Amino acid sequence: MPLNEETRARLRRISTATIATALFKRGLRTQMVQGVLPLHAAADESMVGEAYTVRYIPAREDLNGLEVFRDPAHPQRRAIEECPPGAVLVFDSRKDARAASAGAILVGRLKARGVAGVVTDGGFRDSAEIGALGIPAYHSRPSAPTNLTLNHAIDINVPIGCGDAPVFPGDVLVGDADGVIVIPAHLAEEIAAEGTEMTAYEDFVAEKVAEGRSIRGLYPATDPKSLEEFAAWRKNNGR
Repeated sequence: MPLNEETRARLRRISTATIATALFKRGLRTQMVQGVLPLHAAADESMVGEAYTVRYIPAREDLNGLEVFRDPAHPQRRAIEECPPGAVLVFDSRKDARAASAGAILVGRLKARGVAGVVTDGGFRDSAEIGALGIPAYHSRPSAPTNLTLNHAIDINVPIGCGDAPVFPGDVLVGDADGVIVIPAHLAEEIAAEGTEMTAYEDFVAEKVAEGRSIRGLYPATDPKSLEEFAAWRKNNGR
């Protein structure tokens, strides 16, 4: 089921830290993609989109010559042209950044097609160019060698692991300055609603802490007076 626009808009305003806490409450503790950081400049809103996946396996030299890119059915090339607008392309590169998962031309094509972002637990080549494209992009480190050096693209839009996180097609990825987290598709609306409430309270707390307030009874809200103050703050701030 596609992510509805209200949920998408809500998730853009929620941090990965808040989402991680909401998932933790539900017993989900390995949804953060480990070892990836953004190449793009910081943005006011988070990257949000449904997962469209590429699975790599270790390359076998006799199958991985440059001529494979002439085949329009090559899984990596197909994914670039078939990843839906608004989705996030996710590479399972086996946490190996010794060869690139993709480069600036392919990521530029994703941007032109309206893809919401791109994530790999390996590396990207042309990393400075990708960082300047303006599309959210996450990797572990720059990597100049072509993906064919070590990676064999074997399948698209199947369940994968990315940075030790399970990613199923259609799961919702959210990315910010801290990294990328994966929300199981069936929980997206629920997490968006709870995360919106958590974010409002955390903004209230941050304001009070900046004024010199102790966190005792405030964070977490064990003092009923904190919740009363929060209700008044929400009303005054339209939150």
